[in-house]
Amino acid sequence: MEKNQKIILVAGALITLGLLAIDVFFALIALVVVLILLMSFHIMGETGSYLLIAADLAEDAREVIITNTGTATAQNIHVVLVPLDIEFDIPSLGPDERSVFGLSSMISEAKAVVTYEDAAGRKHTRTYPLTALMAGRDPMKPMFPLFDR
Repeated sequence: MEKNQKIILVAGALITLGLLAIDVFFALIALVVVLILLMSFHIMGETGSYLLIAADLAEDAREVIITNTGTATAQNIHVVLVPLDIEFDIPSLGPDERSVFGLSSMISEAKAVVTYEDAAGRKHTRTYPLTALMAGRDPMKPMFPLFDR
């Protein structure tokens, strides 16, 4: 836990104790706020080096797009397109970076097996179906945009 986080938690605990002298309900409200801050700091710590590499097919079905949607740099990325017998490597991808691999012709359907390493050298493998009919479509994308992106 960082120094700033400890200061905020200690200040919250002192405020909670001070409010206990005024009213128990105010102290309980402050205690809930401090517990929420503690959980938020814990979640932020866990997701600080989260890796997730995604593979998708471009709209014209002539390119495979590899995107690092995580918060850490992925290294030694190896992609195999099954059953096309196509393999390619990407040295590294930082957070929110993407790499495009061009294909010689359009593909209708394939499977991308992506193997990559994190900073500690642990290997991760994910498999993505690639199909031309659903290229570029994110099934998790909200119907109405929530943010600017």
